[in-house]
Amino acid sequence: MGLTGTAAGRRIASLLDANSFVEIGGQITARSTDFNLSAAQTPSDGVITGYGTIDGSLVYIFSQDASVLGGTVGEMHAKKITRIYHLAMKTGAPVIGLIDCAGVRLEESTDALDAIGRIMKNQVMASGLIPQLTGIFGTCGGGLAVVPALSDFTFIESGNAHLFVNSPDAVCGNSEDRKDTSGADYQLAQGNADFAGTEEEVYAAMRQLVALLPLNCEDEGAMEETTDDLNRACTALASCGDAREALKVISDSGVFFETKRGFAESMVTGFIRLNGYTVGAVANAEDVLKAKGVQKAADFINFCDAFNIPVLTLVSASSMNNCECTEKLMPKAAASLAYAYANATVPKVTVVTGKAYGTAYILMGSRSIGADMVYAWPNAEIGTMDPKMAAKILSDGADADTLKKTASEYASLQQCVTSAARHGHVDTIIEPADTRKYVIGAFEMLYTKREDRPDKKHGTV
Repeated sequence: MGLTGTAAGRRIASLLDANSFVEIGGQITARSTDFNLSAAQTPSDGVITGYGTIDGSLVYIFSQDASVLGGTVGEMHAKKITRIYHLAMKTGAPVIGLIDCAGVRLEESTDALDAIGRIMKNQVMASGLIPQLTGIFGTCGGGLAVVPALSDFTFIESGNAHLFVNSPDAVCGNSEDRKDTSGADYQLAQGNADFAGTEEEVYAAMRQLVALLPLNCEDEGAMEETTDDLNRACTALASCGDAREALKVISDSGVFFETKRGFAESMVTGFIRLNGYTVGAVANAEDVLKAKGVQKAADFINFCDAFNIPVLTLVSASSMNNCECTEKLMPKAAASLAYAYANATVPKVTVVTGKAYGTAYILMGSRSIGADMVYAWPNAEIGTMDPKMAAKILSDGADADTLKKTASEYASLQQCVTSAARHGHVDTIIEPADTRKYVIGAFEMLYTKREDRPDKKHGTV
């Protein structure tokens, strides 16, 4: 039939470099004979597996074939996928899964459950060793919904893909006229996917991301020759009202791949290029820290640290969000972010671009939790809280004139960033236009950074 004879094959052909795919296990079929399964034709047992290249780099891939028993997962189906994982971990190359599956193969009962469990185990073993990408093009429900969650990045086709643990009509209180809890828009907003778009847009985004990522945790990373001036003045940077645009201005030729782009939009995470090298970027899109955004940043930093990707942080955060949701979720989320920054041993460079007050300042890659280099713009403000709020505490019960005077005195301590620099919390005060030049220089200096951690099995945060 050929690779393009089924939707599963066409997806592989559309994603990989032309004529680079080599199939593995193409003759495998189901072994079970229960419920007259032996009479069914199960070519490749509903999943095409093998390897190929993306922009010349080796990747392993599996693509589920919904035309064979609905693409359901059974014993041999899972054995083919785990075989791919074993090879990927041996050779140090990413695994890409293309999902279109009706779930567990009922005819195989507990053998099918064991099969899905084995896929999950291999994903866990590969986590932090090789990048894992999942693209959802059809149904991904029930236990199989754990597969994209265990991968590092998830892409979902916006027209026909569905991701769910319980189908929308089984969700208590839901109805067809309310929302499709399995649809791309919903899952993107919950942080269960990084990107949604047409099939062609998904292929392009996956190829772009693979080109930015290292092949494995020991790979030095994908370096690309840049024609962009390393000393280019970012004259428009100070006037950027959006963190995404600011990162594009700093990056080589405007390269920026945003992760979790539809989730927790108060925090921006993604990959840029500096001097040809991939750098993970974290930046505030809003001045207040929100719990979901904080957790999003923590997860992203953990990924970067696992794969030796340096981290750049742009800070403009004056407070923690004041709402019930934050009160419920922020303590744990804040601990996760503090842990991620302090535990990461990759080069970490921070630029304070605006107000940086209190706990929000500490959490966003401050010197105190492990930043290697900290820069600040001349208009930056670093301190414990807004001067007016501090005055109310320091001069409790005083008249308006006294409060105003106290606020002014307190502001002089923190609104002049020189104070933070004098105390060693900021290394250099830089002009916004020079940000790219200084950041590139810092990462070049930190290229050979080595940093040990206490000898232990792992942390518990």
